[in-house]
Amino acid sequence: MIEVQCRSDRQLPGAMAPCARGLAGITAWLAVVWIGVALPACLHAQIPLAPPPNDAAAPEYGDAIAEARRLLVDLMAERAIPGLSVAVGVDGEVVWSEGMGLANIEHGVPVTPLTRFRSGSTAKPMTAAAMAVLYERGLVDLDADVGEYVSRWPERHLPITIRQLAGHLSGIRHYDPDGLEFFNPVRYTNLLDALEIFDQDSLLFEPGTRYSYSTYGYNLLGAALQQAAGQPFVELVREVVFEPLSMSSSVTDHTDSIIAHRTSFYERSGGGSSYHTRQSGWQSSTRTVLNGPYTDNSNKAPGGGFLTTPTDLVRFGSAHLMAGFLKESTLQLLFTRQRTSSGEETNYGLGWQLGEDPEGRRTIGHGGGAVGGTSQLLMHPDVGLVVAVQVNLTDAGIGRATREVTAIFRRELTARD
Repeated sequence: MIEVQCRSDRQLPGAMAPCARGLAGITAWLAVVWIGVALPACLHAQIPLAPPPNDAAAPEYGDAIAEARRLLVDLMAERAIPGLSVAVGVDGEVVWSEGMGLANIEHGVPVTPLTRFRSGSTAKPMTAAAMAVLYERGLVDLDADVGEYVSRWPERHLPITIRQLAGHLSGIRHYDPDGLEFFNPVRYTNLLDALEIFDQDSLLFEPGTRYSYSTYGYNLLGAALQQAAGQPFVELVREVVFEPLSMSSSVTDHTDSIIAHRTSFYERSGGGSSYHTRQSGWQSSTRTVLNGPYTDNSNKAPGGGFLTTPTDLVRFGSAHLMAGFLKESTLQLLFTRQRTSSGEETNYGLGWQLGEDPEGRRTIGHGGGAVGGTSQLLMHPDVGLVVAVQVNLTDAGIGRATREVTAIFRRELTARD
């Protein structure tokens, strides 16, 4: 059973209607598609009779959009997702962007395509893009020891290259699964200071010998890029990635800043143990939508510290499907599977997850999880298709739905050939 705790003691004129007490699970959620906004049954927000700003729906993709919309509305009902945003790009053009549900439950604020969600690890390809720009400018050597760029990195560690950091072959650990590192209370104004979280810990293995996913490895990569460029990491990414690609909604997730269109952040209790969610909710017998706990993502900007939108993610992905933003040779560098020192191939390039769809066609993308946010970016390069989905719920499990939306639009594109 899933409950949404959004009841009020009394109803005021123009206020949100109170939720029924003891909401009886998923079946109590009515997916209402109204002016492009899907609202849970108990959340009757007062919204204007006008489409959300920046909404896009190319008429020639009407059937695919309608099918994908139904799929996503069902997903929201199944997973009790408060708010969702989606964007689809074909050959560099955004053909669909839409917000569904609520960016803020308590105030009944609807999601629009402008709503900013936490990037989670979709920040890693952005960091890799900044690395690629510096590589093309001759400021970064991918096979240089990171200690050449970050002097404070302890000398006692075995040498780690920039390439190994970008490909998760460094041996640096990920989050402590038994701790509370996902809920960081510290504001770091310099990325170098955030290295203190892990820089004294032993490496998990000799660099290059194994693959092991590590957000903290991307912290060290970001610190190296910062030192190579001679400017703060977040300024570097804004200057060489966000601005050139017109990613106008992508910003650093500063908790103390007023950021327009930033969503509120939610989690579900009763989902079992996960370092992504607060421990007090692990054993709850009721699956309830709650406000997400506080966290300051300044501790991991390169690996998961941005706010963005699906439209910006589509712009970003589309820029990687053709030479221009980066050289063709650099794109091939990013999209080449890395190998361990023993020759074992991984499913990761430099900043990108590499795979195949059920028919064996090449896919490129990245997922992301954060407190109060789940993101997916998926690309089919052979047809110029890019799909991005973001929600404001921790551990929402949107990967399969993203693949299904991608398949819907791929079928539409194939039918035209």
